[in-house]
Amino acid sequence: MSEHARTAEMKAGAGMPVVPQSRGWSELWKKEDYWAIWMGLGIVLVALIFFYAGSSIKSIAVAPPTWVNFSEVSRHFAATWTWYVGLYILFIAIFTISSAVMGFKAREFIPGFTILFIISIIILVVGSWKTAIDLNLEPPLLALLLGMIVSNAFKLPRWLDTTFRTEFYVKTGIVLLGATLPFTLIIQAGPVAFLQATVVAVVTFLTIFFAATRLFGLDRRFGATLAAGGSICGVSACIALGGAVKAKKEHVSIGISLVVIWAIIMIIVLPLAAKAMGMPPGIAGAWIGTSEFADAAGFAAAAAIGDEAAIRSFTLMKVVGRDIWIGLWSLIMAIIACTVWERSSAGEGERVNAMEVWWRFPKFVIGFFLASLIMTFVAMQFSPADFKNVLTPEVIGPIKTLRTWTFVFTFLSIGFTTRFRELTAFGWKPLAAFTLGVAVNVPLGYILSVLVFGHYWANI
Repeated sequence: MSEHARTAEMKAGAGMPVVPQSRGWSELWKKEDYWAIWMGLGIVLVALIFFYAGSSIKSIAVAPPTWVNFSEVSRHFAATWTWYVGLYILFIAIFTISSAVMGFKAREFIPGFTILFIISIIILVVGSWKTAIDLNLEPPLLALLLGMIVSNAFKLPRWLDTTFRTEFYVKTGIVLLGATLPFTLIIQAGPVAFLQATVVAVVTFLTIFFAATRLFGLDRRFGATLAAGGSICGVSACIALGGAVKAKKEHVSIGISLVVIWAIIMIIVLPLAAKAMGMPPGIAGAWIGTSEFADAAGFAAAAAIGDEAAIRSFTLMKVVGRDIWIGLWSLIMAIIACTVWERSSAGEGERVNAMEVWWRFPKFVIGFFLASLIMTFVAMQFSPADFKNVLTPEVIGPIKTLRTWTFVFTFLSIGFTTRFRELTAFGWKPLAAFTLGVAVNVPLGYILSVLVFGHYWANI
């Protein structure tokens, strides 16, 4: 496939068009990782420009307030409905333009996103209800549950899949999240996160791979794809490593389906288990970051803890620690596939491009770091009191609100594309191999997060 071509195939179990894997300079405008960077950093910079000009973007970064009586919601929308219109115009402009450049149809995206935005408002209103807050029904979890109910009770038109851009929304949200995490915190916890992620990634990968290939006799490329999805970064890892080892399309699809199944289970199980065991939020977030299989699902689980410390430790563990393994594992397995599994008749392996690690590296992580660096530099100009009383409400708070919107888009997209009938349309062997990895990954994550590095995560 040329770098300008785009496949029209759909990811089974994920329900979204496959994003083209362009290489070269065209990546800067053809790949969603870079668009997530441009949009995330753009929002951060605009927020700072407004701030230094004596204003703020908090008016357009609007969201329903906590409420007890619905009359409070009515008064809120009566006073701010124009800002919701402005926010809709902002989101639909940046997401439509970027999607169109990447090859998606604007005439499908615009009506689909309009529906997504309206439903997101309803989700945020319900999630702001005091009773829902007391029950820990965070907006991302409500979005996921609603989406799954609708998608499995009704047959949605396929053109809506153009709007359900799970990876794109969550990557943009992660870049925005970087602006709320001081870089000093990343430097402090980064080595611990990377070490913990390394142990988990290696052990879980080898468990799933050898279970798939040795116990159940599955193809090695299939086993490697399953192992990547269960040990590194879910859907993205399945796609990246599946391409690196030339796995079959259906093997990548099954890997994605298994990631979705277990990610949804863990969204519910991990927060409940963490609260039942009385884990501090920072430790709970680290355990979720070690044990979850996808960024979007992990954010939902971390948000369900109900404390920003859980989101911070999850991000450090999952994004800083595990996600960067995508490129490294893809390079390692590409070398093995080319030099061992795909030997030519002359007994010589293919040459592996040394740039493979860069091509496979999740670029949106760079945006996360840059956003953190920018905000850390700005924060250095303020005293702790001014940071809390001035910078946080005028800049960081609005960015957090916009981040919440992107996460609601993410979890609605997951829910609307999760069709249980499709997820179970494969044999028991891949499920068994992946489940063995889960059986190793979750307790290992607990040991590392609670017993080994608990003192780090408790103080996040």
